[in-house]
Amino acid sequence: MEVICLEDAAFYTLIEKVVERIKEKSTIVEDKWISGIEAMNMLRIKSKTTLQKFRDEGKIRYSQDGKNILYDRQSILDYLEDFTYDTF
Repeated sequence: MEVICLEDAAFYTLIEKVVERIKEKSTIVEDKWISGIEAMNMLRIKSKTTLQKFRDEGKIRYSQDGKNILYDRQSILDYLEDFTYDTF
């Protein structure tokens, strides 16, 4: 086992650099279009039929190219926000 000793100033500098790197990595832009599985996870549903019902009723936006169906992430977030109620 190897022990590494650092002065407190060096330790805090190291921590700051690690935090900066984590922040850089966390600014990853999420895709606008997501798969059906990702959409079901966001909506917390397990049924593909329910997802199709949301599509058919126009509750969430989607794009279809042949058999491939992608869902608009923002429309799902907007749908969920529409049913958010403030506490009393």
